[in-house]
Amino acid sequence: MDDTATLRARNFDFWARTAPGWVHQTDRHDEIGRPLGAVALDWLRPQAGERVLDVGCGCGGTTAEIARVVAPLGSAVGLDLAEAMVATARNRFTAPDGAGLRFVAGDVETLDAVPGAPFDAVYSRMTLMLLADPVAGLTTVRRSMRAGARLAATVFRDGRVNPWLPAALLGAAAHLGPMPPLPIGDEPGPFAFADPARVTRLLTAAGFTDVGIHPYDVTLDAPDDPEVVTEWLIEIGPAGAAYRDAEPTTQGQARAGVARLLERFRTAGAGYRLPTGLWLITARSDGTSTP
Repeated sequence: MDDTATLRARNFDFWARTAPGWVHQTDRHDEIGRPLGAVALDWLRPQAGERVLDVGCGCGGTTAEIARVVAPLGSAVGLDLAEAMVATARNRFTAPDGAGLRFVAGDVETLDAVPGAPFDAVYSRMTLMLLADPVAGLTTVRRSMRAGARLAATVFRDGRVNPWLPAALLGAAAHLGPMPPLPIGDEPGPFAFADPARVTRLLTAAGFTDVGIHPYDVTLDAPDDPEVVTEWLIEIGPAGAAYRDAEPTTQGQARAGVARLLERFRTAGAGYRLPTGLWLITARSDGTSTP
């Protein structure tokens, strides 16, 4: 396993190369990917007037949704490593009347605290599993919270309950150029938080209390359009950069390869139903917050 500095540099490079795909697919991912974070928002229940942090905000859809909930006197801050996604979020959204909405580009693992702290609540959709140094990142989050503030986040469980997830890589890889190195062990990746005991240890080490790890099974409903669905999954995944660099004929071959692997999740005329196993992670700050 590589050291933390190497993993952090790899993360930065990966998201710089992957961000254009997320920007291109942002509206589609906001719609199809909503169930990936809905259980965390339901648990968190942001209230009017609260200050809320969205860790791994991507192109800003969830942060803007939170801002509307906490208006008119509350605020929402979206933080993401990818500068291109943050720039897109700033262009897509303005603050609701009376509310604050801010997007920050930065590495949660190296910040002392997130601008806008202290926060009453923290939300994160499918991001914590991607941290090179989870304890460092979670410690920054905890330092950015007021005493007793609440955290709700989602991550993938394991590959057995997310059988469609590797399709966008495996189906496309045979037709594209070199892929980024796949994660091994606990390295950042979709299944890095699969072990709930490890997740509990990480949050506890970062200073969180009342840690809970709750299994949820959701379904992503996608339209019956193989071209659209396969390109969405390729562009937001590890094969995205190689896909965008490929010739149109090769891109079509990659989409066809992914479509073959996804066929068992498709009902003609109805669309795709992608079964997804999540952990809902809940916790509270230990009382040590930023002044």
